[in-house]
Amino acid sequence: MNLLPATLFSALAHDTRLRCLVLLLEYQELCVCELTEAIGAAQPHMSRHLGQLREAGLVTDRRAGLWIHYRINPELPSWAMSVIVETAKGVGGLEPFASDLSALVAMPDRSAAPRCA
Repeated sequence: MNLLPATLFSALAHDTRLRCLVLLLEYQELCVCELTEAIGAAQPHMSRHLGQLREAGLVTDRRAGLWIHYRINPELPSWAMSVIVETAKGVGGLEPFASDLSALVAMPDRSAAPRCA
C-alpha cells in the first residue's frame, strides 16, 4: 500500500474521521450504527466520513446482511499505524473520542445478529 503522509493527515484533520480511527483501533471492528451511537453523529454524516476513510485506504469494510462493518486497513504502513496508535495513547483514553462509550461497552457477539437492528 502506498499511502502518502498528506492523505493520512488530511483524514486525521477532521474530528469525525479521527474519532472513528481511534475507536476502530480499540475495538478492531465496528458497524456504522455502533460508531454513530458512540460518536453521537447522524448516520449520513458518519457514512460519508467512513466512505472517505475507505477511499483513502485507511479502513476496509465488509457487509453482513444490512450492516457494514469497518476496521483499520491491515495493510496500512507501519508509520501510519504508529501515528494513529500514538495519537490514541497521547490523549490517555477513549473519552475524548466518544460521546457515549456505553454504546460500545457490551460489544455484540459477531456470530449473532448485530444489536443495530
